[in-house]
Amino acid sequence: MLQLFNHLLNNIGYTITIAFFLSRLKAFRKIIEKEAFESRDKVILSLVFSTMAILGTYVGVDYNGAIANTRNIGVVVGGILGGPVVGITAGVIAGIHRVLIDMDGITAIPCGIATIIGGVLSGLLYKNIGVNNRKLYGFLAGVIVENISMAFILIMSRPSHLAQDIVRNIYVPMVLANALGVSIVIAITESIQEDKEKMAGEQSKLALEIANKTLPFFRELNSNSLKNVCRVIQESLGAKVVIITDQEYILANYSDDPEYLLTHKEIVSEATKKVLASGKLLVIESNNDEIKFYCGLKDIHSAIITPLKEAEKVVGTLKIYYAENSLLSSRNRYLAEGLSQLISTQLEISRIERLKEMAAKSELRALQAQINPHFLFNALHTVSSFVRMDPSKAREIIINLSTYLRFNIESGDKPVTLEKELEQVKAYVNIEQARFNGKINVYYFIEEEIKGRMIPSLIIQPLVENSIKHGILKSSHAGNVWIKAYRDGKDLKVEIEDDGAGIDERIIERINSEDKKPERIGLYNVHSRIKLLYGKGLEIERLKKGTKISFLVKSGREYEMYNSR
Repeated sequence: MLQLFNHLLNNIGYTITIAFFLSRLKAFRKIIEKEAFESRDKVILSLVFSTMAILGTYVGVDYNGAIANTRNIGVVVGGILGGPVVGITAGVIAGIHRVLIDMDGITAIPCGIATIIGGVLSGLLYKNIGVNNRKLYGFLAGVIVENISMAFILIMSRPSHLAQDIVRNIYVPMVLANALGVSIVIAITESIQEDKEKMAGEQSKLALEIANKTLPFFRELNSNSLKNVCRVIQESLGAKVVIITDQEYILANYSDDPEYLLTHKEIVSEATKKVLASGKLLVIESNNDEIKFYCGLKDIHSAIITPLKEAEKVVGTLKIYYAENSLLSSRNRYLAEGLSQLISTQLEISRIERLKEMAAKSELRALQAQINPHFLFNALHTVSSFVRMDPSKAREIIINLSTYLRFNIESGDKPVTLEKELEQVKAYVNIEQARFNGKINVYYFIEEEIKGRMIPSLIIQPLVENSIKHGILKSSHAGNVWIKAYRDGKDLKVEIEDDGAGIDERIIERINSEDKKPERIGLYNVHSRIKLLYGKGLEIERLKKGTKISFLVKSGREYEMYNSR
């Protein structure tokens, strides 16, 4: 019996060696680290543990026609670690194999059946034991399965006296060897989880350090602050280049080597476009020209590109490029994912806070710009001039003025329908047309189907006021304003065009550069709100005759910011 036990211990050594080898394989570690297995993972684990069980049979030792072996180690471990599908599959394959290689053997059928039962039993334990109890339950399962096997040998094998002799001599070595083997193999595979948790702890610590370093730069978002965010990430991860983009443009990039700083603004990388379209992390590893095709940078051998999201919608990417494949470790991959979530959250919070701050600071200013004493005085003066000459016209102006004032006071910064916004615009236009008889002509081209679409309140009227006040009234002749709203794919496009004096190019430059003290406060407020809500502000164009202003209301993003307040 001692000799038999020594042989089985050697068999356990083979199994442990295989388990240790598997634990070092990147592909196997990726599977074991998962919280839930996919169908492909289950197939791979079934093959791995079936092979382990079959090898346990082959390295067994013959004893009076029976095979003393460690087959059940692979089956039980497969069930406890991989679940019912893996356990049952490994049990069936190993059990059938046991019968087929020794069909006339005295213990072939009982051992084959016991192995299949072992797969079922260990698979059931998968859902009913905690992660911390696997080694203990694995040991107990090994004991139980071997006892079932011995019981079946005594019941089914003939002649009985030979079956009794086999059980008497192999029982203790088989039970101890398989039970110990199961516990040891589970302990080895669990070390993968422990490594993952240790790595997660290190990642969390590094992520917190990066968060603390980058937090000040998110308080006021601009190209310079985002460049500093890229710098912190580049230095912390040992990357060659770090880039942050939106859906169309490179917002910021940093490298400690000036040769790698990007000069172009538009996204040209096909890999980045792929991530923006799919919303999934992309890892690129290459030692040839493939990586150059993806990123356009020389001497870059690996990259991680992760999506930046707001409310599950991809709004940009975080791109981390390395000069060596060795730096593209699992740790850095997980960390890149964590950083993308961190940056996404910080961007979202920053946008919300900026919108709140802007709303708080500009609410009174906006009302003063739109309902200023001069406008109110002029409107009332117009009413008084019409009271005697044309009372019905005076009444019409009063109704328009009350509509205009009520809308400004009640709407605040809440979203309204396009139709409701246009009511306020028409009220304002009617008042101005009454004041400047024949000087102002306004034309509306609005698609009927989009009148119910939600848009920011007080967003069109300031633009129309700009066209009238700084365009038409500053020209020497009567002028026209065209207000258009139409579908642009799934989005809504709004255009305000006039044939007046035309806007000064310097004003356009100051608004686009986000100067804090532009000359056109109303225009700047609208530009800032639109940009914060949709990522892109007003498009302002000086025409040969007049000015054209347009903006896009993106579908699916109507007032995420407002709803979060």
